[in-house]
Amino acid sequence: MKNKKMALILAAAVVLIIAAVIVIWQLTGKEDSGSGNASSGETAGSAEVGKESGVKSLAQTFYIYDTVVNIKIIGDTAEQQNMDDIAAMLERMDLEFSRTKENGEVYAINQAAGKEAVAVSDETLDLIKQSIKYGEEMDGLFDVTIGPLVDLWNIGSGGESVPAQADIDQAKSMTNYKDIIIDEAAKTVMLAKEGMIMDLGGIGKGYAADRIADYLKEQGLNSAMINLGGSSIIALGTKPGEVPWNIGLQDPDKSRGTQLGTIKIADEVIDASGVYERYFIQDGVRYHHILDPRTGFPAQNGLKSITIMSPNATDADALSTGVFLMGLEDGIKYLESLPEKVDAFFITDDNKIYATSGIKDRLVLTDPTYSFAELP
Repeated sequence: MKNKKMALILAAAVVLIIAAVIVIWQLTGKEDSGSGNASSGETAGSAEVGKESGVKSLAQTFYIYDTVVNIKIIGDTAEQQNMDDIAAMLERMDLEFSRTKENGEVYAINQAAGKEAVAVSDETLDLIKQSIKYGEEMDGLFDVTIGPLVDLWNIGSGGESVPAQADIDQAKSMTNYKDIIIDEAAKTVMLAKEGMIMDLGGIGKGYAADRIADYLKEQGLNSAMINLGGSSIIALGTKPGEVPWNIGLQDPDKSRGTQLGTIKIADEVIDASGVYERYFIQDGVRYHHILDPRTGFPAQNGLKSITIMSPNATDADALSTGVFLMGLEDGIKYLESLPEKVDAFFITDDNKIYATSGIKDRLVLTDPTYSFAELP
C-alpha cells in the first residue's frame, strides 16, 4: 500500500514537470516568433537571416535543375515568403521545362513528336519562342532540338565513348529548330518528326533566373544575388551603399580548385560555358558536352571556356553556347556586332584570355597561369 501511494506521488510529479516544460516552451516560442529581431546566423523558416552593412539580408540554398541554387536578397522588407515564392517558381519551371519528368510539358512535347501538338503554359511557350529566335540569330548553332545528339553521346553519365558515324548522322537528321511548330493562338507546340527531342538545358536556367529577378523587382527588392549553379549568375542592383558585387571567376581547370580572377558587377549577368563541366577522354582527345549541330561532335576549336556578360540571363545562357561554337575570332566579331551591350572573355587551350573591348579593364587576374592576349 505504501509503495502504491509513493508511485502515485511520483507519477503526479512527472505530470507537473511535463506541464511546466510545455508552458515554458509555449511562452518562449511565442516570444521568438514575434520578436522580428533576427541576428546573423539565425534562421527564419529555411533562410539564413543576416545583415549586410546594416541592412537585412536573407540567404537560402535550393537543389533544383540538377544543381545547387543560391539566392541572397538584401532589403529590410525581405521575408521568408519571398524565398518560398522563389522556391515555388523554380519547382514549377523545373517541371515545365524538364525533358525527363513525366508530368512536364517538354516531356509531353517529346513524347508526342511527329504525332500531335501539345498545349503548354505561357512560360514554356515564351521560352520555346525565344529559343527559336536564338536559333535563327545564330544560324542554328544554338538549337534546342539537339536532344538526340545529347542522348547519343550521353556525356556525364559514365561509360561514354565516341558513337559510330552512322548513329551521329541519324541523330543530326533529327536536329533542326526549324521543325518546331508553334500555334500561338492555341498555345501549342509540336515537333514535326517522330524521334525529335527538345532539350532546354542550354537556356532554361537563364530564363528561370530572369523570372526570379523580375519577381524580386515587383516586390520592391532591388538588391540580390541569384546564382544558379555558378554557370548563370544575376547580380540584381548593388549591395548597400551602391557597392558592386565582387564575383570570383572559375578556373576552367576545375581540378586545380582555384579561381582565375575577379570582376565587379551591378545589374548584370555572368554566364559561363566550358569544356571542364562534363567530358570524357578517348585516345587522348577530350570530348565535352558542348555539341555542334553542324558536325554532331563536341566542338574542337581551341577554347576552354567562354564567359558572357549581358543585361539578362536568357540571352547570356543561349549566347554562351552558340558563341562558344563560333570559335574565338567569329565569336568576338558576332558579340561586338550585336545592338545590345554584351561582353565576353574567351580562354584558349594555352591559357590566354581574349576579351571584348568593354570588359578587359574590369577583369582582375589573380592566377599567373593566365594572361591577356590580343587577336592578330
